[in-house]
Amino acid sequence: MIATSTKKKINQTSLSEFVAQNPFPHPLTLGFFYREKMRAIHRVAPNLALNDLLEIGGGQGGLTALLYPHSRITNLDCNPNFANAPCNQQKNVSFVYGDATALPFDDRSFDAVTMFDVLEHIPDDKKAICEALRILKPGGFLLVSTPNENWRFPYYSFLKSICPPEKEVMDEWGHVRRGYTLAELNNLITLPCQKYATFINPLTVFSHDIAFSDFSVGHKRWICKLISPLTWLSYYLHQPHTKGTETAYVWQKK
Repeated sequence: MIATSTKKKINQTSLSEFVAQNPFPHPLTLGFFYREKMRAIHRVAPNLALNDLLEIGGGQGGLTALLYPHSRITNLDCNPNFANAPCNQQKNVSFVYGDATALPFDDRSFDAVTMFDVLEHIPDDKKAICEALRILKPGGFLLVSTPNENWRFPYYSFLKSICPPEKEVMDEWGHVRRGYTLAELNNLITLPCQKYATFINPLTVFSHDIAFSDFSVGHKRWICKLISPLTWLSYYLHQPHTKGTETAYVWQKK
């Protein structure tokens, strides 16, 4: 177990500092949905001093290092080219080329494991979860973000004429499934979910879908700016358990 004295310490960056490092291009327009994701992750992430964390599928995003800048981060990805990404050149980050279903680490090696928008890409998700729990210390945390049962693309059917087909988008993103309900994740992980927070709600989803539409980048940014008052208002009013198309979760290994 993590020592009680350690648990009292704070290691997590503040929400404002975290979202300010949104790595997605045009973070206040086309990348606004990523801000929503980051806020949801911040809402569920333990505000504790976690020494060693493993990010599975962190690639060139490195969200875990942004969230816990004072921790030792291991970023594992199946694409070896991401080793040269800027996020993996930090002193506290080590990049490992590997497979989520066969993690090259000893049992009980990490205080937390993160899988942000990764599980829906893995064919053998059960094996990936078993591996994540195997290398997690007792008392450690598993953080996951994934589309939920409300996700579809585009969210509103009247946008289909300006968006690529859903299957084409899923193939491009490498999704092998659309997402999970909380019940499906609980059955997969076999631990009670401690906390969850939804994101990309039925109003902010407009800017998300425009960002991935067939419009040019310039037109996308113009439309997102035009609807930004609605997007920001919906963002600030959104509560962790209100309807969203994706969800961030945390489980603790007993």
